[in-house]
Amino acid sequence: MLSSIGIPGLILILIIALVIFGPSKLPEIGRAFGRTLTEFKSAAKDLTKEDDEEKAAKSVKVEPAPILASSTEEAVKRVN
Repeated sequence: MLSSIGIPGLILILIIALVIFGPSKLPEIGRAFGRTLTEFKSAAKDLTKEDDEEKAAKSVKVEPAPILASSTEEAVKRVN
């Protein structure tokens, strides 16, 4: 999305923002945008971490206990 804007487009956007908001408000807006971006990144990491933990918990396989029998015939009788 941003790759198609280019350097001249970014300069134009910054000039327009400077004209609209003025030089005193621009740093405040930048700080607020930075905080928002940081919070979004941390929330996204938390969601992916929870997803990974859920997948790891589901992937644990439980194997049935072995049947202890004195002979194979007894084991077959227990199964049937």
